Parts: sequence; structure tokens; C-alpha cells
Amino acid sequence: MDSRHLSPEAQQQRNAYYKRIGQHGLTPLWEVLGALVPKEPRPVAQPAHWRYADVRAQVMEAGELISAAEAERRVLILENPALRGQSCITNALYAGLQLIMPGEVAPAHRHSQSALRLVLDGQGAYTAVDGERTTMKRGDFIITPAWTWHDHGNLGSEPVAWLDGLDIPLVRFFEAGFAEKADAEYQEVQRPEGHALASYGANMVPVDFQQQPQQPTRVFVYPWQRTCEALQAISQGSTADAHLGVKQRFINPATGASPMPTIGAFAQQLPAGFETAPYRCTDGTVYVCLEGQGQAQVGAQCFDFAENDVFVVPSWQTLQLRAGSRDTRLFSYSDRPVQQALGLWREQRL
Repeated sequence: MDSRHLSPEAQQQRNAYYKRIGQHGLTPLWEVLGALVPKEPRPVAQPAHWRYADVRAQVMEAGELISAAEAERRVLILENPALRGQSCITNALYAGLQLIMPGEVAPAHRHSQSALRLVLDGQGAYTAVDGERTTMKRGDFIITPAWTWHDHGNLGSEPVAWLDGLDIPLVRFFEAGFAEKADAEYQEVQRPEGHALASYGANMVPVDFQQQPQQPTRVFVYPWQRTCEALQAISQGSTADAHLGVKQRFINPATGASPMPTIGAFAQQLPAGFETAPYRCTDGTVYVCLEGQGQAQVGAQCFDFAENDVFVVPSWQTLQLRAGSRDTRLFSYSDRPVQQALGLWREQRL
């Protein structure tokens, strides 16, 4: 409220009143209304960029300092510069770089938080979800849905690193977090690799299967090779969208909804030299470059990104992407499903 025209005596009376009501756990709405109900989003998170070439050495060094068993999950958190100490990359999302060394197992556990894995570096590791393993290949988008048992292991001869994306801040906001460790270090294999993808991800489901809204997707791996083939076929048969290029969202094949109720995930292809028109939306989004290189203009900041780089676009910040000399492919994730479920999500194509 504009109190510039109040007399010193009137302002003093108000301050005394605010102090008295504060003793009863009360505060005046009119003093904070503009901040509570702003004209447009005012994100606390800032645009930020992590160059994988710069941080890879620090990730690998963690493998020399602490074991996967000791750490439970050997991860370096990507903290937004404006949210240091809060384990957030946006107000709603978490991101981290996880490392598993040859011969190690990240022990089995489960938790309320939904998680995604995006493989960046190395080969020979696996993720197991509720008794089924999938070999982790670069670019694969792997899900460990909320309250599903999962563990990771490395049967290969080289370190493997991937990006973790979780809804930890959202679950923390609702104070609804639970976690449980398994009795065994890793799960016994109950089904052959590829069983879930064949059963639920081939435009078919078992004849008596009925997906309930609260149930997690049964498809927990989206192979990068399939994603690339789809993006390439679309780009050859249609004109790229001026604001998005060729952009697809990942779904739960049984429902058409997001694979996770709290996190949306997307794959995007920009033709060589393509420049998107400015665009903004209310879901803070984490981007990863999987192929190619380019520039991201996020608000007033410009990031030159390369393969495996991560950058974040806060809510309602204008984004403009420019591909380099070859086709560029990006993966991204955001809190869009939550915002859409609550009727909050908006976009603006400038």
C-alpha cells in the first residue's frame, strides 16, 4: 500500500497497530497484497547454466572420495544461484548429477518423490524398477515412479553419470515425503529386460489392464534411439514450429497423461541454424542438450550450450533458442502437469 502521503502521526498509529495485532498472529493483507497477488509471475529462481565440460571432473572426483554404498546416492546437486542451500534448481524441481563406478550398486530404496534419470556419460550401468532392469544408454529417459523400489548398478568397466530430476521441492512443500530402504542391497530380477516396454509401450496393454489415475506408468524407460527416430521423421514431414521447433511430450501410453503426475518431460529438435521466436510459460524448465550445440537467450542472459550441458529457464522468463551448424536435440522437464491440473499453466508466444 502506498503510505507516502500519510502524516508521521498517522504512520506511527498504524505501526503501533501492526505491532499489537502481531502479538495475536495477525498481519495486514493490504501491506503485502501486491507481493502475494502480483500482476505476473515473479520467479525467485534465476537463469543458470552448467557446462558439463567444466563440472565433469568434479563429478568423477566424487567417485574417489565416497562410495555409492556409503553415500546411498552419490550425487552433486545443481543448485540454482538464487536458491543456494535449498537443493533446488527451480522452486518446484530438483536436479543432480549422479555417478556410479564399475562394480558398484546404489542400494535399493523407495520414496514418495518421483524421479527421472537422463543418461549422459559412460555405459554398462542399469536401473532396476520393481524387479525389472533396464540397461542405461546415453540419452535414455528412465523413470522411477513414486514409491517404487529401485536400485542402480554398474556391471561395466567405466564410470556412468546421469542427470537426476525429482519433485523433491514440491513434495517438501506439501510435507508429504516418505522413504524406505530395502532389506537387500539390490532387487532380485523378476522379469526380463524390456518386458514393461513390450507389455505397455507398443500401442497395446494387457487385455484386462485398467490404469488407475494414481498408479504410476508401467513404462519406465523411453529409449533415446526411438525418440530420435520420431523427431527425425516428424521434422522431415512437417514444418518446424516457429516458437518450439519440433517438440514432443512424453506420455504414459496407457493414459496419454504425463508419465509422472508432478513432472512433465519433453524432447525437442531444432534444425541446423534454426532460431525460435521468443516464448515464455509459467513452468520453470530444466533443459539438457543431448546432440548438437547452440545458444539459449533466457531473459537478459545468453548461454552457449554444448552436449550434456544443463540450463534452467525460470517461470515466465522469455526463451529464445538458436541451433548451431547441425541439428540440435534437447531434453527438458518441468512442473507443467501440476500447473495444468490446478488450472495455473499459461504460455505466451511472442
